[in-house]
Amino acid sequence: MRSFDQWGDGPPASPVVLSVPHAGRDYPPDLIAAVRLPAAALRLLEDRHVDAVALAARTAEMTLVQRTARAWIDLNRAEDERDPQVDDGARAGGSPRSAKVRSGLGLVPRRAGAAGELWRRRFSDAEVAARIAAHYRPYHAALGQALAAARERFGVAVLLDLHSMPPLPGPDPARVVIGDRFGRSAAARLVARVEAASAAHGLKVALNAPYAGGHLADRHARPAHGVHAIQLELDRSLYLDAELGAPGPGLARTAALVRAILAALADEALMMGALAPPGTLPVAAE
Repeated sequence: MRSFDQWGDGPPASPVVLSVPHAGRDYPPDLIAAVRLPAAALRLLEDRHVDAVALAARTAEMTLVQRTARAWIDLNRAEDERDPQVDDGARAGGSPRSAKVRSGLGLVPRRAGAAGELWRRRFSDAEVAARIAAHYRPYHAALGQALAAARERFGVAVLLDLHSMPPLPGPDPARVVIGDRFGRSAAARLVARVEAASAAHGLKVALNAPYAGGHLADRHARPAHGVHAIQLELDRSLYLDAELGAPGPGLARTAALVRAILAALADEALMMGALAPPGTLPVAAE
């Protein structure tokens, strides 16, 4: 049984594919047995209830929502971002440690924010490999297939990778952060449509700061071949209650924002795809 839900079967009805990799709230028994913190502390790693925003916003878009908690495995990290402090398999790989791994947010997270270290013990290479096989690779395979199908039908496909963030500091912080890997993962005209839709909803927008997009965008985006990826971070106070723990009164407004972004991306992608018939490998127009 796969560890994610998927909406939209058959031929894609939209060039946009919606991904929600960090909202999972399923905590396997093996995770609960291994964790040293109270289970409630693991929620610090969740993009809390942003899946509710996605499901209220989507219409025709193929949508993937991971159910397994990020604490068990992080879909937005590369397979080799394994932390030797908690993962015996990391030593065998010998790959350089990324900044995320050093901070405790590798493929298997080691820390949960201010709550500290997560695990009572280290995990064997075989244990982590089993998580990759059961939870990680199936999601990425399904996402890749959805994007390929959208690309084939419409000439252009766009991944909108939906996340949420704690409110940013400062007197007038951005409420929406768009990540395009500093221009590498999506055409500028697509990013501009997301910026315009967010501004039309009265929200301050930032680009690539402090979130520029992660492994999902790196892995799946091929702008020169008509496949684009944008990471979208939403301030949790937009759609959660005052305690940032449960869906709040702003959820409908936030879903309307995401719906407008999905529509704008689909509109732009269709215009781009009209210049490149399916079956070709277009160079993305900027």
